[in-house]
Amino acid sequence: MTLDDLIQRLRDFAAARDWEPFHTPKNLAMALSGEVGELTALFQWLTPEESAKALDDPQLKADILDELADVLLYLTRLADVLGVDLLDAANAKIDRNELRFPPLPTAD
Repeated sequence: MTLDDLIQRLRDFAAARDWEPFHTPKNLAMALSGEVGELTALFQWLTPEESAKALDDPQLKADILDELADVLLYLTRLADVLGVDLLDAANAKIDRNELRFPPLPTAD
C-alpha cells in the first residue's frame, strides 16, 4: 500500500460514514494529539532500557502498534484535509534540518 492508497482508503472510510463534516483541521489535530498522548502513556514509566524492549511484551506491542496506527491515520487524514503532501513536507523539513544541524566532523 502506498501513502496515496492510504489517503484514498481514509477518504472512502470517512465518506461512507458521513464523517467529513467532523473532519475539520481543528478536530483532526485534537484527535491526533489525543492519540499521541495515548502512545506516550504506554512509555511513560518505562526506563530507557525497558522502552527499547517494549515490543518484546506481546500485549504492549499490540497496544503500541494500535497507537502508532492511530497517529499515522489521523496525521494522514489531517494532511489530506489541509491539502498537504506529507512526503513533500517531510523532505523539505529534512532539507532544512540538514542545514541547521550539519554532520559531525569525522575523525581522520
